[in-house]
Parts: sequence; structure tokens; C-alpha cells
Amino acid sequence: MAQNQFQDFFREYGITEVECVVPDMTGVARGKILPKSQFNSANMRLPKAVLIQTVTGDWPDDDNITGPTDPDVVCVPDFNTVRLVPWAPDPTALVIHDCVHFDGSPVDISPRYVLRKVLKLFEDKGWKPVVAPELEFYLVERNIDPDIPLKPPVGRTGRAETGRMSYSIDAVNEFDPYFEDVYEYSDAMRLDVDTLIHEVGAGQMEINFVHGDALDLADRVFLFKRVVRETALRHNIYATFMAKPMQEEPGSAMHIHQSVVGRDGNNVFSNADGSPSDLFLSYIAGLQRYMPAVMPIMAPFVNSYRRLSRFTAAPINLQWGYDNRTVGIRVPNSGPEARRVENRVPGVDVNPYLAMAATLACGYLGMIKGLKPSDPMTTSGYDLDYELPRHLEDAIELMRDSADIAEVFGADFVNAFCAVKEKEYDTFFRVISSWERSHLLLNV
Repeated sequence: MAQNQFQDFFREYGITEVECVVPDMTGVARGKILPKSQFNSANMRLPKAVLIQTVTGDWPDDDNITGPTDPDVVCVPDFNTVRLVPWAPDPTALVIHDCVHFDGSPVDISPRYVLRKVLKLFEDKGWKPVVAPELEFYLVERNIDPDIPLKPPVGRTGRAETGRMSYSIDAVNEFDPYFEDVYEYSDAMRLDVDTLIHEVGAGQMEINFVHGDALDLADRVFLFKRVVRETALRHNIYATFMAKPMQEEPGSAMHIHQSVVGRDGNNVFSNADGSPSDLFLSYIAGLQRYMPAVMPIMAPFVNSYRRLSRFTAAPINLQWGYDNRTVGIRVPNSGPEARRVENRVPGVDVNPYLAMAATLACGYLGMIKGLKPSDPMTTSGYDLDYELPRHLEDAIELMRDSADIAEVFGADFVNAFCAVKEKEYDTFFRVISSWERSHLLLNV
């Protein structure tokens, strides 16, 4: 969208306020709300440290990440991202911003820039990634006490779900008014959501997006999470994107389907005769080799690793197979033009910009290095050993030790991101859990 079209949008909808938004490393929307007149006349600034605030509201202990003076960065609006905020009481627009230094150079620890950087690597090779994310999430009863376990909400029948309702139409219909508002808000924000299904868990839903450009889809996923949570509050329930919100229910993923097209517009994963190409196999091999090193992005919180357990529709290794949902890398049945790879490792708690960047970076490294994958699995991947890190602390160490990942993302970003995750882990480790009180208090 050109700047003049941007102003036309403001006039058409009578915009009076603008939410100026920057996604931080955890995927939280940071920024300011400005009157329209101030938005037109000022460059918004934010402290650089806003980008590295942890999910608990703390900051890493390393002052060198942003510099000892706590400097500002300039937030530049991306005119293509302007949207209405349909639930706002006054006509309000939302605009996602990029972060730059005062000399105009990009802030290299900004998640949106990291994704742009990875996409530029593909562009330089004459390639363009195509992605399609699938988001799982839970609807739960309102719960203001974090010590009380979550429960599925009550639907139109007056009863909560008590069993697994995979693909049940009636179970989705229990919350029809909620989903009608989700779709209405999504349409108003031009999010182009696609299929809605009921997933395996009690109160677990999934919404898919049509394939497209990675940056645009990361923007839409970022905004969609807010739509889902905001709509839930208006229906007196919660919606959560925790990877593992309930002990006895499966976790929630953000599966990412991905392919790559060349300059001629054809899928580089397929040869002219329709057979799988060497680039396709190398892309899979890149995911197999480098996914452990980006696990702090794919499983960014302590809770994320509870999802990655055997027999729960979540991967425990990086094997691959055709139409095999028990492995980390699935190749859906398709024709040559639609040949694609589904990365089943990311949880839905990821920062969508970084998750897109990470999965594409792994595939890119496999392609440029000509890596070879293992043989495809035709049996259950759950019967094999764990190949993924089991804890956030181990994952951070793998990311810090990967020279190839540092080269693609930039050493400053890797250092900053790992410092954020280390601070979050340290904060978690100070908490004494109910399990410890139950089993250790009087027994040891």
C-alpha cells in the first residue's frame, strides 16, 4: 500500500486513533496508541530494550545487548500492514512497524527484520518461500488463579467437554457465537483465515491459513492471536496459545507447510518429470540437521517441552516420512506443483516471525550445502529415541554453539534471544511447584 492509499484508508474509516505496534522477541505486541494527528506528524520511538523484554516483564542481565545508555530506536510504519481494530470503541487503525537506528540501518535483533533477512537469502538465490501455518489453541474456562488447573469451557448445551472430540462439527457448534465473531473480526482485519476444525483435545481448536508470503503470514498470525484472545474475553472465556495448557490433554502446535518457487514460478521441490528434486531432499536434510539448534525458537518456554512427548500427536525426533504424522517432518500427499514439507515441531507459543525465519533458514542451509536426508520413515516415529532437546536449557546451549545459525541470523540476534530465554528460565527455576510440595514436603 502506498502512503497516499494509507491516508485514504484513514479518511474512509474516519480513523481517530492508531495502534503503533512492534512485535518483541516473545511475540508480544509492544508500542503506543497515538491520536491520528500525532501519527501523521511524528516518528515513533521506543527504547531498544523493549524488544528484549521477557514474558515475565524482566530483562536480560547483559547490558551490552542494547548498550549501556538504553537508547531509543525509530519505529517506521509498514503501510502494507494497516488494519482496522474492529473491537475498538472509536475508529482505530493498527499498523505494524519496523525498527531502525537513527541512521536508518535496521535493528538486527528485531524479529521482523530477522525474517526479512532470511527471505533476502532466498531472494538472492532466485527463490521465494511459500508457507501455510496451522494454529491450534484451547478455549478454557475463565481462571484468575494460576494455581488452579485449567478446564474446558461450558458451551451452548450447558456442559463442558469430557472426552476427545476430533473433527466433531457438533463440538465446534457448541461455540458458534464465539467463532462467528472470530471470523467477523478476522474479515475486518483482512486476515484471510481458512479452515476451522476441532482438534484432539477437549476444547482444542485449529484454524488454518491459505499459503502465501512468509512475512505477510507472520503478520497475520501475530494479529490473529490477538483476535482469538480478544474475542474469547468478550464471550467470558479464555483462549490460550500455551503449548501445553492442560496436563491430560495434548499440546498445541503451529505446523508450518513450506515450499519454494523459482524465478520461473515453478516449485523447485519437483523436477520437470514430477519427481522429487535434489533441492527438496536437501531442504528436508537441512531441517533434520539444524532444527535442534533453533529449538529455543520452536519451543521457546519451559512449558513448550511438555508438548513434545511420545504418543501425543507431537514429534520427539526429526525423522521424515510421506503422510506420516508421527515424525517431525511430514510430506503430505500432493501433486508435483504442490509438493511441500510440513514442519510439525513448532508449538503454537512461538513468535511467528522467528518460527518462520527459523524453519526457512534450516531448509535454506540444507539446500545451499547439498545435504542428504535420512531414509523416509514408513513406521511410527514414536518408537524411536528422542532426538530433540528435552529442556529449554539444553536447547539454548545448542543454539549458542551453532556457527551456521549465527551466520544466518546474526551473532547479535542469537546472543540477545538466548539471553532473553536464559532470563526466563532463571525466573522459572526459582518457582517451587505444587508437585514438589505434594511429593517432597513430608516424604524426604
